[in-house]
Amino acid sequence: MSANEKEARLEVLNRIPKGLLVGGRWVPAATSKTIPVYNPADGMQIAEVAAGEAGEIDAAVRAARAAFESGPWSRMPATERTRLIWKLSEKIEENLEDLALIETLDSGKLLRNTRNVDVPKAIENLRYQAGWATKINGETISIAEPGTVHAYTQRVPIGVVGAIVPWNSPLAMAVAKIAPALAAGCTVVLKPAEQTPLTALLLGQLILEAGIPEGVVNIVTGYGETAGAALASHPDVDKIAFTGSTETGQLIARAATGNMKRVTLELGGKSPVIVFPDADIDKAIEGVFTGIFSNSGQFCAAGSRLFVHGAVADRLLEGVAERAEALKVGPGIASGSQMGPLVSEVQLKRVLGFIDAGRKAGAKVMTGGARLGNEGYFVQPTVFANTTNDMSIVEEEIFGPVLSAQSFSDDDIEAIAGKANDTSYGLAAYIWTSNVSTAHKLANRIRAGSIRINGGRGGTNFAVPFGGFKKSGWGREYGREGVEAYTEIKSVTIAL
Repeated sequence: MSANEKEARLEVLNRIPKGLLVGGRWVPAATSKTIPVYNPADGMQIAEVAAGEAGEIDAAVRAARAAFESGPWSRMPATERTRLIWKLSEKIEENLEDLALIETLDSGKLLRNTRNVDVPKAIENLRYQAGWATKINGETISIAEPGTVHAYTQRVPIGVVGAIVPWNSPLAMAVAKIAPALAAGCTVVLKPAEQTPLTALLLGQLILEAGIPEGVVNIVTGYGETAGAALASHPDVDKIAFTGSTETGQLIARAATGNMKRVTLELGGKSPVIVFPDADIDKAIEGVFTGIFSNSGQFCAAGSRLFVHGAVADRLLEGVAERAEALKVGPGIASGSQMGPLVSEVQLKRVLGFIDAGRKAGAKVMTGGARLGNEGYFVQPTVFANTTNDMSIVEEEIFGPVLSAQSFSDDDIEAIAGKANDTSYGLAAYIWTSNVSTAHKLANRIRAGSIRINGGRGGTNFAVPFGGFKKSGWGREYGREGVEAYTEIKSVTIAL
């Protein structure tokens, strides 16, 4: 790395605010505890942030409550909320390069992706949600005795929202929680993942610069078992919006029962990819490849279970394996890198453990299957063939660049759907076929919240609801359903 590059990185990291954002001010944690932040590309520490705990969470919740009950946000004209949310999108756009670089240094994501996808998507999401602020309506209800009673409903903001976001897309996920909450008129306490807190802190500074009133958005960095647990169980939080593992989601659901707070959970997935022999195989190869190796497989809707018809299985698997072997794995900051590192040493050990288990269970490694180098958290893109549904690499979410493939020999829709549904998850599914009837019949039978046919990318369109069945979560994000999840319905009846 050149001296100029080092200086540029140091300059952008120095932009990150110190402390916690509470009530519109940056304040220190009550203790001197800190969280080290590492660059996944080399394992070196690049920053440290305050380790907020229950006391800091309580202060942030009190600030959010004051901003909601007596502050201007919930009473502000919807047009003004729209203006301020849009203003925040402009502040992010002005700081796109710095946010992209910080996101890459913090999470390991490819710089070209953080620059061209992650930060632009955060901007797009804010602008989409800004429009909803003026379109949240109740309805007039027809009743059995017209002329005697007038009945209608209102949608009102739910109150104080606790947002807990994951490490795989830190900025995009923070915005995915904050934007609809603000549109609905709620206030927020954000707890970013302890592995990747940096863009959330810079986002907090931009929130202040955008003119969003103090206390409307509060940001507390901290560990999940302390700050996260305190937020999930806090008696004055009205809703928790969480994205992360199913195991943590279950803990949050239990913690939320104290005051019966509303909960939205976007959890894990083990999504099937089904390729029929009449599919465009070249496009299917690209789709399967992208669907498991993007972001090193670290995304909840990854197509990690491949079911391919025997007539095209060899061609498709060889095509995916060839693409994987040619993939240049390296630091996200490097211009030639096509896949970056895993986020942490913990995640590296987890993924390698699953790969080892797959080998021992008898699956065939077509490519990959090992760590790359001794510096950073890199693993080879891996393709397993001859897998069965009782193998851990097929049953469990790996959250890494590992594809588990098996073939099928008949075209019976019920049998194929049975294979796809043989999982405790139900987040997404991917179908490749040129037969429209086959596509729709199978989409009707697969139990998953998002079905994508021939490359349809519904999860990246903020007008399309996204969420899961079964252990993949509760509720939906994006679209009308996503913003209405931050509201309560109030019924009003008037005797005439």
